[in-house]
Amino acid sequence: MDRRDFLQGIAATAAGLEFLSNRGIASTNQDGLHQIRSARRVDSNAKISVEGFTLVAEFKAPTATWKVYEDVRARDGSLAFVSSTGAMRILPKSAEASMAEATPYLGLQLKDIGLSSPDLLADRLLQQGDPDPEAVRSAAPLMNSSEKNPRKWTTFVGTKEAYDVTPIYRSGNTRTYHPIQYSSQLRDALKVGKLYDGLVGGWLPAVRKVIPVSDRVYWEVIVFGETGSNKNKYIVHTWHRTARIEDGKISEVVYGHSYPAFPPARTNPKPEEFYAALLAFADYWDEQLHDFAPTELPENAWVDMSKHAFVKDLMTRPGGLYPKYGAVDRDYGGSEYDGFQDIFTSAIYTNMEWGRLETTRLFIDNYFTEYVDDKGMIDMRGPETAQFGMTLSLLARYFHYSHDSALMLKHRAKIEATAKLLADMHDESLQLPQSDPSHGLIRGWSESDSCLGENPSLYWQAYYANSAFAARGLKDIARAWADLSRMTSMKGMASLSDDWIKRSKTLRDRTIESIENNIQKDKTPPYIGLFPGTTLTFREALEKERPSPQQWPHRPYAELLQADILPPNLANLVIDCMRAYGATTLGVVANISRFTENGRDLLGFISYGYAQMLLRLDRIEEFLLFLYAHRYHVHSRGSWVAGEVTGITGDSALFCMPAQQTIPQLVRWMLVLEDSDEDVLYLAKGVPRQWVGSGKPIQIEQAPTRWGRVSFHLVAKPEAHAVVGHVELTGTSAPKEIHFKLRLPAQMAAQSVAVNGKPAPLAGIHNDTVVITTSGEKKFEIIARL
Repeated sequence: MDRRDFLQGIAATAAGLEFLSNRGIASTNQDGLHQIRSARRVDSNAKISVEGFTLVAEFKAPTATWKVYEDVRARDGSLAFVSSTGAMRILPKSAEASMAEATPYLGLQLKDIGLSSPDLLADRLLQQGDPDPEAVRSAAPLMNSSEKNPRKWTTFVGTKEAYDVTPIYRSGNTRTYHPIQYSSQLRDALKVGKLYDGLVGGWLPAVRKVIPVSDRVYWEVIVFGETGSNKNKYIVHTWHRTARIEDGKISEVVYGHSYPAFPPARTNPKPEEFYAALLAFADYWDEQLHDFAPTELPENAWVDMSKHAFVKDLMTRPGGLYPKYGAVDRDYGGSEYDGFQDIFTSAIYTNMEWGRLETTRLFIDNYFTEYVDDKGMIDMRGPETAQFGMTLSLLARYFHYSHDSALMLKHRAKIEATAKLLADMHDESLQLPQSDPSHGLIRGWSESDSCLGENPSLYWQAYYANSAFAARGLKDIARAWADLSRMTSMKGMASLSDDWIKRSKTLRDRTIESIENNIQKDKTPPYIGLFPGTTLTFREALEKERPSPQQWPHRPYAELLQADILPPNLANLVIDCMRAYGATTLGVVANISRFTENGRDLLGFISYGYAQMLLRLDRIEEFLLFLYAHRYHVHSRGSWVAGEVTGITGDSALFCMPAQQTIPQLVRWMLVLEDSDEDVLYLAKGVPRQWVGSGKPIQIEQAPTRWGRVSFHLVAKPEAHAVVGHVELTGTSAPKEIHFKLRLPAQMAAQSVAVNGKPAPLAGIHNDTVVITTSGEKKFEIIARL
């Protein structure tokens, strides 16, 4: 039966499902790796007690009866669905304060933070090694905390199939259903200004609003999108529950569906209809993310946040397929943004890193069919030059993860045209006199907005990122084309691969040479500009040149780093420059403009390339600061809506889908990261020390790599005075080396380490890495004795 028909049948009978398909974590097997089963559903042999829960509804399915229990003793108590067959489904609830709760800025003055070139907040948060997440959280007012406009939407709900989303407002209202109609007490409570936002189901897009009245009383509003039958693809129908909880009991409750009642033709739903729809909704979203690489962390909110990003992407895309930069508003939900390269590259990168290769294939096929022409040009204003190289690199990554030769060959002509576009731009630069600083470097726009300037040619510069990512993209796609040539014997692919390799090396060498020749060594630290020949720092340029070719310096810096063609000394210097001269805020790449005493901004998207290089260079404390700051200051609390650009004064931000995909990228890389060029796989490279010392498991299953799928498990065993790791490779090949990092807390120093029973030394710049030479083996046990 078709999956959609199956779900529609459930909705038609207002019934739930007996067995729900979600993968998660269970007990450890003999190899130390966890078997995967539902993280939320429990079978009849492993029941969870619902003692103390309140029975709120009961409904019948074709072969079973479901009872719904709710724990209202605590504000964030769970919902439990219990079937007469013994199956159980638990939906946890979350809630985070959406109003200011602490004194911000770590004792610093906002004026000083805004006008300083060095990132004062980051400097303070990094004084004690791994940053404290709570200190990062309270370092600045949270996003939206100063936004009081009731007409400003705060999140949205939807489905994969729909062509639009339904915005949710501060009170839990939609544009067609207002919970505040049902109680003046709820309206009065909202006026006080205390509000908590969260989700029902961990990562599911079921919006939860908690409005406190007193220590004993609060209102709760729950909203989620209907996943059953819907003949109108532009309308997302919604389910609503508005409840007053008093002294651990539900004292009032109203259920709704999409619109106010209009009896007798339209009446409010019965409780059992609401809960049956909620259970079907949970199973529906489980199915959409069935291929997400199962992961367990000591703080699983990071896993939930990662999965929620994929949900938001599917909801924003019409039919779950066509790209969208934003949602709800014309900015950025309008079609004029659909071909934006960052939507494409962020989406396919994130999906394939988490094992969602079928979705990646659909997105690649859609983009190259609909948005790329025969010359490799995109159907979007202002192409961003470096993104062409990134596109080639990501296509190669997809091929090496999936071995999908059919898709590569289907779009072969357009992929080769994309490479030719870069080659032609490079050839043009080679016609310049060798005395020209831009000789041999690709000139072109860095930022899409360049094309809208009064004089777009001002931004047609030899940004280092243009050539760096061209070098990376050509090298990576060359390796894929060489493999395809051997697999298919297609004519011309091998020679193209050879040409791309040569051009890639030429571009890399020229980029490094130019950077080394243009370092401004009279400054501390020495300064690396965005392109050759600049004498002003980007801050000086923005103050003195209006307009300036150094506008939007955040993008070329982040892309230069992500291309990963620089030797470590230059990559470290680029990062040092960014931190010293004003290109970061709270450790995240800043959205750079003229400096002001009124604050500074964080860049929600693009910036992940900077974070990735922090990880590659073993600057783990800075990587963790980026991770924490992005979660707490680029996303709304609880509802996890990411902003394109966010400030540090509590203002609202425009939702941006590529920004939403940053957290899942960082979480994947902190666990599993490939070396760009060497035959090396990094595991557990970026995990916080407190996680390693917690005694709770850190693990990921079936993460894709170019060598095949990899799983690893890491856990401290205090009672045995040991930390134990297991690694399993399941691909047909293996990396030459696995670098398994043990970021132990200070009180847990390793006395000895063994791999598969043989002594192994610690290596790496922090002497915390076990270097495993695979030598054809596929399973490894790492034991560190404390």
